[in-house]
Amino acid sequence: MFSQQVFLQGLGLGASLIMPIGVQNAHVIRTGIRGRHVLLTVVTCILVDISLIALGMAGFGALVTASPMLLALSRYGGALFLVWYGQRCLRSSWRGAAAPVLAGAPAGSAGAAFGSVLALSLLNPHVYLDTVVLLGAVGTSLATSHRPAFTAGAMAASLFWFSSLGLVARLGAGVLGKPAVWRAIEAFTGVTMLVLAGLLLFG
Repeated sequence: MFSQQVFLQGLGLGASLIMPIGVQNAHVIRTGIRGRHVLLTVVTCILVDISLIALGMAGFGALVTASPMLLALSRYGGALFLVWYGQRCLRSSWRGAAAPVLAGAPAGSAGAAFGSVLALSLLNPHVYLDTVVLLGAVGTSLATSHRPAFTAGAMAASLFWFSSLGLVARLGAGVLGKPAVWRAIEAFTGVTMLVLAGLLLFG
């Protein structure tokens, strides 16, 4: 029987992992400000998260945690990626790099937009730790009858969050695209990435 309580548990845990600003979130914000391929970007982020959550619930997360080598690769690879992305954002903020171009400029191809969001999603090992390992570990520890509700809740968190983020970024492009605001976003993103890298290494 479907458990609303377990659904909310999955929703809450999924939201707590996905809502802090990260690589995917920053990319969705950029896309929303540009007004280019926003729906494609949002849908791709959702589908990637849903697929990884399904992998975790299928037991792949337990396989990773049981292998010291895979776990170390995920941890150190994720930390390295976050440090690279964090310093990139901080350097951009420090140099006063221009904010993403607002809607009205010629849009790039849908294929290029899809490739960008797919790369930023799948080449970030930290996303695997959140979805496959952590959500998978919690979900598979539940009774078999409760796992579908937990999985649905975790997937719903991704659906609601990315949809809302894309919409807010698109509607607020005029404010978010201002140079001072964008520099603040870049700085905050960079610091957050470095903190997450530290937690991965020393947490």
